[in-house]
Amino acid sequence: MASSSGNSAGSEGGDLQNVMDQRKRKRMLSNRESARRSRMRKQKHLDDLMAQVNQLKRENGQILTSVNVTNQHYVHVEADNSVLRAQMMELTHRLQSLNEILNYINSSAEIAAAAGGGGSCVFGAEEFQHQGFADGFLNNNPWNNIGGINQHPIMASAEMFDY
Repeated sequence: MASSSGNSAGSEGGDLQNVMDQRKRKRMLSNRESARRSRMRKQKHLDDLMAQVNQLKRENGQILTSVNVTNQHYVHVEADNSVLRAQMMELTHRLQSLNEILNYINSSAEIAAAAGGGGSCVFGAEEFQHQGFADGFLNNNPWNNIGGINQHPIMASAEMFDY
């Protein structure tokens, strides 16, 4: 009887060992599967990050191109502004010169009129029209009377006149 109980106990111990081994194998398989899923998630995350890096590089390149185009446009506009400033200064100088010429002519006409007008080459408005030079341009031109104010001075420089 003792042997039968020993066999029974030994058989139970073997069954218990088999169950433990089975659980251990099951746990190992589960751990392997979990590790595989973890590696796949990690790889997917890495792939997503790499795709994001590439997308950001493309966007960065587009922004850099846009900045370069804008910078070139700015340089052209700045050059145009410089040219326009120079032209404005030249035209201002010419206007001042013409104003000085007109002031000189007007003062000479006043001096000639005060002296009796003899030998003066400056025509009055009536003489100018009487000589046939006026075609209504002086009186009918809207540029001669801007804003209701008769503005005689016009700017020019001496370089405009060829002697």
